[in-house]
Amino acid sequence: MMSNLFSSFDPSTQILSLNWLSSLIILMIMPMNFWLIPSRMSLLWMKISKKLHNEFKILIGKNNGSSLMFTSLLLLIMINNFMGLFPYIFTSTSHLTMTLTLALPLWTSFMIYGWFNNTISMLAHLVPQGTPPILMPFMVCIETISNIIRPGALAIRLTANMIAGHLLLTLLGNTGAGISSILVSILILTQILLLVLESAVAIIQSYVFAILSTLYSSEVN
Repeated sequence: MMSNLFSSFDPSTQILSLNWLSSLIILMIMPMNFWLIPSRMSLLWMKISKKLHNEFKILIGKNNGSSLMFTSLLLLIMINNFMGLFPYIFTSTSHLTMTLTLALPLWTSFMIYGWFNNTISMLAHLVPQGTPPILMPFMVCIETISNIIRPGALAIRLTANMIAGHLLLTLLGNTGAGISSILVSILILTQILLLVLESAVAIIQSYVFAILSTLYSSEVN
């Protein structure tokens, strides 16, 4: 039971570890003329990218092109989240290997840039304004710990949300073999509603990951 339940999160197969190639499936199934011939789909994609670019540019506060990096990050996570909703496709964003690979380099680059270029500002962030002098050492410790756990919080939040929805869908699907036809109809309706919810979670979690990364980068400028 447990091996079947968690088999969709197993990153290896019996022959070769090809499950991680699921991130490239979207490139395999997308028509090649999508990149060459303008269409309604490509125009919609460009409008979404432009809207996200403008929003991230406001949060960053500088028109230096770094908002394009966060737009690409959001779209990458969102595509991988959606691909994991299809049957028999490995969900790469449900593993800390994938999410930490995205979060840790971002946080590390922000810290290196901030401490080398805005040292005084980074030190000022460790003590919130209006803190009593007697509490300053404790606030420095608390702010340092909260800063260190940021990449882990980003990665675990995305991973946990992806795993929770998939496990719930799998658990409900495994109960369909031994119930009556009326309950099967209710189960199918519940699965459809959960699938719609998971589609919304796929978008929301990618947006949260990108927004929080943008806010972290704005603090070091």
